Amino acid sequence: MKVYHGSILEINNPDVSFSKDYLDFGKGFYMTSFPKQAERWAVRKVMRLGKGVPTINVYELSDDYIDARVLEFRDPEDDEAWLDFVCNCRDGKADYKKYDIIIGGVADDDVFKSVDMYHRGIWDKERTLRELKYFKKNNQIVITSQNALEKLLKFESSYTVEVN
Repeated sequence: MKVYHGSILEINNPDVSFSKDYLDFGKGFYMTSFPKQAERWAVRKVMRLGKGVPTINVYELSDDYIDARVLEFRDPEDDEAWLDFVCNCRDGKADYKKYDIIIGGVADDDVFKSVDMYHRGIWDKERTLRELKYFKKNNQIVITSQNALEKLLKFESSYTVEVN
C-alpha cells in the first residue's frame, strides 16, 4: 500500500525516536494513505516551525505484517475504543507499546475539539461519539517500533508542495 508522510524534509530512513510524546496513537512514525492529508500536515509543520520546505515522503508499506501486532479502528462501532485509546495516549499512557502498527482516524482540528470536550469532562461519551460521526474521513497509520518500521516500510520518492 502506498503511504505518505508530511514533513519539512525528505526522510529516506524514518526513525521512531524522532516522534513526539502524547500524540493520538502514541510515539511512532505517522503516515496516511491520503496524499492531500500529508500535504496539509507538511504545510502546517513548516508554518509552525518557521523553517523547511513542505515535503511529502512516499513509501510502500508492505502488507506482509502477519507477525506484527496490529490495532485497527476501522468501523463506526470502533469509535468508542478509538476515543478511549486517543485519550489514554494523550495522557501519556503507554497502551500503544502493545502494538507495532496502529491504524485509525485522525483527531484533526475539528475532531480534536470534540475529543478535548470529552477529555476535559465537559461532554459525556455519547455526545462526543455523536459529534465524531460528522467529520470527513481521514486516516493515520502509525508504526511504533523501529524494527517493524525497517521491515515493513520502503522509501520510494518525495515531492514538495507550496505554502499558500
